[in-house]
Amino acid sequence: MTDSPLHQDLDRIARALDRLEAAAARRETELAEMAALKMRHRRLKDTVSTELQQLDLLLANLPQQP
Repeated sequence: MTDSPLHQDLDRIARALDRLEAAAARRETELAEMAALKMRHRRLKDTVSTELQQLDLLLANLPQQP
């Protein structure tokens, strides 16, 4: 016995909804990962900037060659 066309259509809609929900969940995960990467990038950039400033100070205080 086969399902009626209405049941087949409802099944297709349910499967499509499952795919949409899965895609939305993946997108949320991707957005969270992107936010974490942006925060990590900012921290690394700040650290590099601080270290370069320290290096500049060290180089500025080296004795000058005649």
